[in-house]
Amino acid sequence: MVGLKPSDIPPTPAVKFLGAGTAACIADLFTFPLDTAKVRLQIQGESTGSVAANGIRYKGVFGTMSTIVKTEGAKSLYNGLVAGLQRQMSFASIRIGLYDTVKLFYTNGKEKAGIGSRILAGCTTGALAVTIAQPTDVVKVRFQAQANLRGVKRRYNGTMDAYRTIAKKEGIRGLWKGTFPNVTRNAIVNCTELVTYDLIKENLLHYKLMTDNLPCHFLSAFGAGFCTTVIASPVDVVKTRYMNSPPGQYKSALNCAWTMITKEGPTAFYKGFVPSFLRLGSWNVVMFVSYEQLKRAMMMSKERMEYAV
Repeated sequence: MVGLKPSDIPPTPAVKFLGAGTAACIADLFTFPLDTAKVRLQIQGESTGSVAANGIRYKGVFGTMSTIVKTEGAKSLYNGLVAGLQRQMSFASIRIGLYDTVKLFYTNGKEKAGIGSRILAGCTTGALAVTIAQPTDVVKVRFQAQANLRGVKRRYNGTMDAYRTIAKKEGIRGLWKGTFPNVTRNAIVNCTELVTYDLIKENLLHYKLMTDNLPCHFLSAFGAGFCTTVIASPVDVVKTRYMNSPPGQYKSALNCAWTMITKEGPTAFYKGFVPSFLRLGSWNVVMFVSYEQLKRAMMMSKERMEYAV
């Protein structure tokens, strides 16, 4: 390994796994307020909830953030952050960190992967990650939807209280509420996000338009974020509403989607699109740039340790 550049050394699965989870947490710290605004806009229009009961209306991503700060305080923009970080360490580590490994499995070890193998790998790691991390996502969404208003009883007092309360009142199934739309959403998101990033970066390098550095990672991540938002928004809105709903409001995720389209029209599926793109686009940029740098840093550290030995 001596004499090789960090970019020449293939990262191990463990490096990718740890790097992906850490990078996703960094991205969440930067973009969480945008995600909270997205959730509030997505659930707007439901007749239940403390926000609806108090007649608060949200307009636009920055208007929503401003309203939250004025009515609830700046800390409310980070409601559910603990569950969000728990989610990323268990979720992103699998769906992003294991993507290359699963892709190699589908290509029987061949480095050159076709579009079909990439899509299969994205679906597999996305679905597996959701199945494991679903409870953290349920708690995160409910905290983000919870308004901290005077005179309104808080739904949960803390992250662990939320896990316990949901399990007690709704059963263990309550912690996996919305798994089907979430698996669907994240299979779509993972495929679009990772495959698009993969393809954009690969072509930029193949045609020598850019070198494997920060601008290349930035452009690839930005393109992946936009494509993912356009394709995944409808499923994301249904997932958010269904996961946040009290028992009995919707019979299933499909019933939630049907209720939305009959009561609010097709545009309901793209509620919160701008914050979704701002959040997903910026999240992709921070995450992929951090991920690429973390991989290199960890491989350099590993190389120094092996050289010292």
